[in-house]
Amino acid sequence: MGKQKDPNNWKYRQFFWRSWAIQASWNYERQMNMGFMYGIAPILDAIYKEPKDAQLKKEAYERHMAYYNCTPQTSAFVLGLSASMEEQYYADQENFNPETINAVKTSLMGPLSGIGDSFFQGTIRVLAFGLGINLAQQGSILGPILAMLISFIPSYLVTYYGGKFGYTMGNKYLTKLYQEGLMDKVMYVCSIVGLMVIGSMIASMIGLTTPIHLGESFVLQDVLDNIMPQMIPLGMTFFMYWLLKKKVRTGWMLTISIVGGILLSVLGILQ
Repeated sequence: MGKQKDPNNWKYRQFFWRSWAIQASWNYERQMNMGFMYGIAPILDAIYKEPKDAQLKKEAYERHMAYYNCTPQTSAFVLGLSASMEEQYYADQENFNPETINAVKTSLMGPLSGIGDSFFQGTIRVLAFGLGINLAQQGSILGPILAMLISFIPSYLVTYYGGKFGYTMGNKYLTKLYQEGLMDKVMYVCSIVGLMVIGSMIASMIGLTTPIHLGESFVLQDVLDNIMPQMIPLGMTFFMYWLLKKKVRTGWMLTISIVGGILLSVLGILQ
């Protein structure tokens, strides 16, 4: 007898091909969220295919439009795992908490981005194009060819098998976690990791300080740093979060940020 065909192969292909386009609709508000939604949409359509599932499908679409940012090659793993969790939720809606899905996604963004960016951008690309440029300078046509191949082969393997592994691992272990009553603990840990990721993003991506000082004896920024480092970026983040909760439009938030930043800089309050 021949080898039995895996019925989930079409899902692995979706994870693979669609993860390559995950940055095609990158935006400042939620970054890769629309790309992730594009990647998982066929799976959601297959899960919530009955007319009675229309509301669940709508909620799933909304769920995966949340903020997302991760290395494209490692995103296939997150797509596979999220798809598996959606299937688990549909099969056991009474016991499966759908908030777990985004909690797991958020907790994976930081570690997978760190590994993926350092490996693909910091190592593979440097090696590939370093060798390619060296050969090209010698007039060899192998320069650009080898550069592309060395870049593509690891990306292909990680993307395809990452999506497959994420999906099969989810199917294998999620049911076991729920049966043993461990899913609440997993969600708690994921929430903590997710908050750590968001906190590190605030500290590293928002650069706000104050130049206010009185002579050389009192420097307000030093005082704030002694109380809590990055206090001003954190305060600005909470302010933006408050505006979001008040349903303020993104355009207005951008206007407030740009105009407010210029005004406060001219007044010497922030820099």
